[in-house]
Amino acid sequence: MRKNIKLTGAFATITALALGLTACGTASDPSASKDGSGKADASSPLVVAASPTPHADILTYVKDNLAEKAGLKLEVKEFTDYVLPNTATESGQVDANYFQHKPYLDDFNKKNGTHIVPVVNVHLEPLGFYSKKLKSLKDLKPGRTVAVPNDTTNGGRALKLLADNGVITLKDGVGANGKLSDIKDRKGLEFKELEAATVPRALNDVDAAVINGNYAIEAKLSPTKDALALEKGEGNPYANFLAVKEGDEKDARVRKLAELLNSPEVKKYIEDTYKDGSIVPAFGAVK
Repeated sequence: MRKNIKLTGAFATITALALGLTACGTASDPSASKDGSGKADASSPLVVAASPTPHADILTYVKDNLAEKAGLKLEVKEFTDYVLPNTATESGQVDANYFQHKPYLDDFNKKNGTHIVPVVNVHLEPLGFYSKKLKSLKDLKPGRTVAVPNDTTNGGRALKLLADNGVITLKDGVGANGKLSDIKDRKGLEFKELEAATVPRALNDVDAAVINGNYAIEAKLSPTKDALALEKGEGNPYANFLAVKEGDEKDARVRKLAELLNSPEVKKYIEDTYKDGSIVPAFGAVK
């Protein structure tokens, strides 16, 4: 998931969304997915908001290959920002979303008073440590410059990756939202904070950089081949998951989609489609 959010023209975007959802017909109307009692109609399409890649791609695979056999009607709506999927889920304009990880959702709910909850993990976009000047971590000597994302979620995540690989030492008790001031030992390195989306473009100007998986894809970087260090998938708190408004977790359609998203077929699809390791399966319950 990309943490970078562009808020320019937010009012116009929200207005356009509202008009767009209205124009899409009954499938996007909250009342269309409810029966007279207010409960979800199991025969109506499950409308899921998702980022284009890889989230919507994975959902489209499920829709085209697995959903019909499972008795699920699935509708995928693509969003290119990271605010509207949650607000649309909160308001009932969509039934669920798939684009984010737990640290981001926790922060979003806290700041916006929303009640979105995770259902099941699906995939991880591993954060990697890249360089065009160094061949290994051993070449990272004092005086070298390292670029890291400047936002709270990805910045802390980047520092943890570096600490886990012995590049730096963090103070005791530093959690997922660590900052540069939480570094106990920089080992002589200099750090440059940049917007996450711009970090790949800075690779020629710094000695190394921590880059999100989705941005690595765009920069033609292969995590498995090019990264000097890479996040592990197992137990990773940054897995992207299917999410719904609190209270909708037991919706039969949601449970069915959760099963399909954690199926052997989806695992194979992810592994076959993203052979460079930029996207890896990360199935299971969200912790």
